[in-house]
Amino acid sequence: MKNALVFFLLSVGMLVNAQQIDSQDVALNSGQNPSPNESKKYTKNESAFRPGEWLKFRMHYGFLNASYATLHVKSNSINGKPVYHVVGKGQTTGFASLFFKVDDTYESYFGMDEDMKPYKFVRNINEGGYTKDYVIDFDHERDKAILNDKKNKKTYKFDLQDSIQDLLSAFYYLRNNYDPKDLVQGEAVKLKMLYDDDGIFDFKLKYLGTEILKTKFGKVKCYKFRPLVQSGRVFKEKESLTLWVSADDNRIPIRIQADLAVGSIKVDLEAYNGLKNQFKIIMD
Repeated sequence: MKNALVFFLLSVGMLVNAQQIDSQDVALNSGQNPSPNESKKYTKNESAFRPGEWLKFRMHYGFLNASYATLHVKSNSINGKPVYHVVGKGQTTGFASLFFKVDDTYESYFGMDEDMKPYKFVRNINEGGYTKDYVIDFDHERDKAILNDKKNKKTYKFDLQDSIQDLLSAFYYLRNNYDPKDLVQGEAVKLKMLYDDDGIFDFKLKYLGTEILKTKFGKVKCYKFRPLVQSGRVFKEKESLTLWVSADDNRIPIRIQADLAVGSIKVDLEAYNGLKNQFKIIMD
């Protein structure tokens, strides 16, 4: 599973592999781990998340628990400006790691204000010997972004566009700035992203309505989305990937499911900590 964490992040609506996206047409019940120390636009007065939020996901490939991924929100500063610092990690586990080992790290530094502009993005991955080591610095005063490819000792420059996001900041931007309740069923959220040397591309996320899922935490009402991806490389069809996001004030990913060219992948929320709002469970 090349780009395992990339696939996961795509699934939760925050990342898209440039080769997969069609640029043309997420009752308190804590998990087990660290403690916390274009479409209609909707802007919240307060953020849907806070420093300390931690999410853990388990990826199933057929009968295998293929990998785990975590997202951890921290606070930091860039040139004296307070920013969110999100760290995403993905690793294979158990039997899957014997034949394909994954160790991925993604980091994003983005503003705490309404526009949530990204300032720095880090991508350091090792997936069965396939490696990348990128750092992107965003200069919003000059409308430029500089990508430093450390592995190949190359530098790329890009002209920034309005509302640009990186792989991780896009997910948190969507949580704060797009409310599914204000979307029309069948309508798509559109976003521009930069996270690789392939340049800036369009991401589309179609809203499908609501659905109640049975989870390890209980029944959860979810908003249902479908990222539009390109068929023929990884996915069976253009719309073979589905995402369910909690229909509460947190809007965290609950489940992702995809039909691949060979087999299928299912990703479930495994544990959480430090949510800003109550995680709403439907009581029978």
